[in-house]
Amino acid sequence: MSRFKSPKSAPRAWQRMLSGRRLDLLDPSPFDIEIEDIARGLARVARWNGQTSGDHAFSVAEHSVIVEQLFVTLNPAATTAERLTALLHDAAEYVIGDMISPFKNALGLDYKDFETRIETAVHLRYGLPPKMPARLKKKIKQCDLYCAWFEATQIAGFDPVEADQFFLTPPETLDLVLSPLSVREAEKLFLDRFTELNDSLRQQSGE
Repeated sequence: MSRFKSPKSAPRAWQRMLSGRRLDLLDPSPFDIEIEDIARGLARVARWNGQTSGDHAFSVAEHSVIVEQLFVTLNPAATTAERLTALLHDAAEYVIGDMISPFKNALGLDYKDFETRIETAVHLRYGLPPKMPARLKKKIKQCDLYCAWFEATQIAGFDPVEADQFFLTPPETLDLVLSPLSVREAEKLFLDRFTELNDSLRQQSGE
């Protein structure tokens, strides 16, 4: 019997990806997740709902790479697995998009549960712990908020005083100049960094 119900019996709850995979959004399987789908999706998802300056949207793919770079800068002893976790911290958004924080808060816990299911499947697919350790999650979130501050003040129209109220003011030692990339450039940037980290992680595990 097919695992997919007909439209007449139930609303469709899966998405077909360009890879040909069908990802069940209610019960996502690691076997239906491909990094190419994630990279393409994140490269086309705009941060700040697209309300940024420049010729290109600032994508979640580019944001993810920068957060991982900040994480490595502040945590030079981090393991390869931790670095890969940082890169994939917003991977679920290739399916659900990048909802701004006020909207997430309005949706409440049901949204977070949905996001967590996809994040867990992504982690399992690439050999990471299904649940991010609290200590690691806190460090990655710190870098995420640093990046958000840079984004807010450089491309999203916030002045530094206003950004300080909502995000995390980065230390002066962190110097970052943002340059929003095209979809193709952002996709390649993300894929290249993933490949580097994933290959290193597989070598370490003896695969």
